[in-house]
Amino acid sequence: MLTMTPGPTYIHEDVRQIMARDFLNPDIDEKFYDFYFNTTRKISKIFNTVNEVLILCGEGILGLEAACASLIEKGDRVLCIDNGIFGNGFKDFVEMYGGEAVLFTCDYKNAVDVELLKEFLDKDSSFKFATLVHCETPSGITNDVSKICPLLKKHGILTVVDTVSATGGEEIKVDEYNIDIALCASQKCFSAPIGLTFLSISDDAWKIILNRKTPVPSFYCNLAAFHGWYDKKWFPYTMPVNLIYALNEATNRLLLEKTYVKRHRTIANAVRFAVLSSGLSLYAESGNSNTLTSVNVPEGIKFKEIYEEMLNDHNVMIAGSFGIFKDKLIRIGHMGENCREDRVFSCLYALDQVLRKRNILNENRLHLKFAEKI
Repeated sequence: MLTMTPGPTYIHEDVRQIMARDFLNPDIDEKFYDFYFNTTRKISKIFNTVNEVLILCGEGILGLEAACASLIEKGDRVLCIDNGIFGNGFKDFVEMYGGEAVLFTCDYKNAVDVELLKEFLDKDSSFKFATLVHCETPSGITNDVSKICPLLKKHGILTVVDTVSATGGEEIKVDEYNIDIALCASQKCFSAPIGLTFLSISDDAWKIILNRKTPVPSFYCNLAAFHGWYDKKWFPYTMPVNLIYALNEATNRLLLEKTYVKRHRTIANAVRFAVLSSGLSLYAESGNSNTLTSVNVPEGIKFKEIYEEMLNDHNVMIAGSFGIFKDKLIRIGHMGENCREDRVFSCLYALDQVLRKRNILNENRLHLKFAEKI
């Protein structure tokens, strides 16, 4: 089956083979501490940061919750920048750990308007930190963290950025952008197995975490439990060694390629060219993501029909969306190992066949317009 969803993504055979190796006990194998450390430094190169990077055992949501749990004390005001489902969802984590969430809500069809945010902050900037989603996966919109995070930092506000569906496909420069905690996960652009969160933590964020007045009300989500792990040669819990070896190999592949952001941008532009040329419409009006494309479900067909016909007749899996977007969007993932010309071509061919049966498209073929643009 060809799975072209916005994560999890296809895992390259080199990465899969690493999973089959025998490993020693990571709790007592001292060489593993060096391996873990070296893997974090490779990730830091992709993040473009000198900040410490940690790898946690848990899917990407763990990182989002751990950042909130570790930073928030009761009554802290936290700004949640909301232009999508995940941006809005940070509010739940903030309130779960006793914080006061203040939403800066924007148009969900567009990237965050930096000028409007500036006007908002000029009136109210009394926040401990702000949360922001780099790529809103449910809608396929990328926010300009290179402008948003420095603006927040200028007002003395720490930044927590969910870059789970962006890093590896979008430009990310943690230090240059003043990102205090950047959160990512293994199963998106890195094309490693599901089950790992990794994040960078700035000195400013560490100061907050390590100098709390009250203890973090969690063990698994307490980032302070990792502080000094390398000197102590000790982890808070047993590391999933096979997943980390696979992540290391997947990271090696990205670093060797070097032009992975350009590859994602080129293919994303070609997909959108094909979609628009064939008479379909995009959901996003601005900020279209390099890693996925959200297409409005056209009249004359339901998403369930598209999904089932592509799956059953063409052996291709695409995604819909959820929440307010349920049954309204077709989401084509072109991230990580899914961001390859042959895979995207096959996906668009299948979609073209399904829609053309109902005379939904014009004379331009989706897959051929994609190939023309590439």
